[in-house]
Amino acid sequence: MNPLNLFINGHNVLFIVFIAFLLSACFTPFAIRVAKHVGALDVPDGNRKVHDKPMPRMGGLAIFLSFLIAYMLFVPKTTQMLSVLIGSFLIILLGFIDDVKPLSAKAQFIGQVCAASVIVFYGNITFSDMQIFGHYFEFGIFAYPLTILFIVAIINAINLSDGLDGLACGTSSIYFLTIAIIGFIMQKLGGLDVILCLIMFGACLGFLIFNFSPAMVFMGDIGSNFLGYIIAVIALLGFKTATITSLIIPLLVLFVPIIDTLLAMGRRTLKGKSIGSGDAEHLHHQLLRTTHSTKITVLFMYAINILFALVSIFYALGDKKVSIVIYGVLLLFFLILIFKTNILFDHSGKDRK
Repeated sequence: MNPLNLFINGHNVLFIVFIAFLLSACFTPFAIRVAKHVGALDVPDGNRKVHDKPMPRMGGLAIFLSFLIAYMLFVPKTTQMLSVLIGSFLIILLGFIDDVKPLSAKAQFIGQVCAASVIVFYGNITFSDMQIFGHYFEFGIFAYPLTILFIVAIINAINLSDGLDGLACGTSSIYFLTIAIIGFIMQKLGGLDVILCLIMFGACLGFLIFNFSPAMVFMGDIGSNFLGYIIAVIALLGFKTATITSLIIPLLVLFVPIIDTLLAMGRRTLKGKSIGSGDAEHLHHQLLRTTHSTKITVLFMYAINILFALVSIFYALGDKKVSIVIYGVLLLFFLILIFKTNILFDHSGKDRK
């Protein structure tokens, strides 16, 4: 592929990113007004929340609307893409309701499973088979529940990472840009996963203008659920056309939010709490207690995610042995960071609420 020939469906990739960015930046003030009109406000509770005034929390609507228009402009109309749209409408409806009047964890889970099922059964996007180190595996009927579980898990990983101004949106932006770069390296610039990454990267950047610390608006569940949903879809689309490498790379880019989610589940289980209950012991909360600055904490989290993203890009370039060593070093650093905090075990000797 000619490096200068950066065109998809006749459109320059930078043009696609710019249009999505512009749409999102224009729609965000509208989303703020909608949130205030319907009473979708995030009120400080003195516990998990770090803001000190009610904040509109339906900013994710701007990301979705910019995605929807960019889809009509740049994305080929296929059955797969139609399933993505139908599922996204379900996710947006679920998030809208939850932002106005919080739903139970059970109701959210059922809604997420329904949206994931559209992708699996109508779009036929599944873990149908996998090639690992030269060995070929077929999942058969288990492909359906495995794929649904994967989509729901990624949705909740992004949702749980949405605890500080700009954190979830910035983390997602890093993911979208990384997968787009890897798509270019692997000469898949015209693939549906890469097109969606370019659109979502622009949409997230446009929203970050209003969401980065000090935030004017939160994305709410309508945004975090949608970002997690699209991230899962993109990972599955890349996996669909290659080997396990296409799945490992996206997961490693999302290493921090995925591990944070698993640790949250373990922590709450050890304390005898429901895994769906909220707390203020996530990694970003732990770092915030050290830095005493939302902006510095978020930038530090960005830096960790960027490091994992860069190594993923090196891996895609072909230097796999060096990349694996660097992955190991980053993993060791991350484990040391975890055990230095109360993210899993309370080292202070007293339980926090």
